[in-house]
Amino acid sequence: MSHNVIVWVHGDNLNPHGPALAAYPDAPAIWVWDEALLAQWCISLKRVLFIYECLLELPVVIRRGQVVNELARFAAAQGAATIATAYSPSPRFRAICERLRQAGFEVEVHRERPFLDYNGRLDLQRFSRYWRVAQKYAFD
Repeated sequence: MSHNVIVWVHGDNLNPHGPALAAYPDAPAIWVWDEALLAQWCISLKRVLFIYECLLELPVVIRRGQVVNELARFAAAQGAATIATAYSPSPRFRAICERLRQAGFEVEVHRERPFLDYNGRLDLQRFSRYWRVAQKYAFD
């Protein structure tokens, strides 16, 4: 079966109802364990297991390797020219999207409705620090 769109699920949006999955509910979806990121960030086994458990609830094919190469390979196998994904503020995300565009893919970045309305600085390094601020606004 040939699809013209695949969905790339990444670590900044593991939501089964995320915007790219919602926009293309029948499109094949993929997650790629980013080899370089795993090595660079020394991600704990506990966090890797948490992510893996989240992935088990998503309709994704799970791969491991260099993200751009794996996404391109998966898209080609599906006959896809477009890669849809959820927005991330990460510079690494922007670089991957740019490399995909340079490889000839259209990249659709879908934004999710913000979890909270807050214009101040949020510390995204640790969830507990983020949550101390966010919880005051999330349940108003």
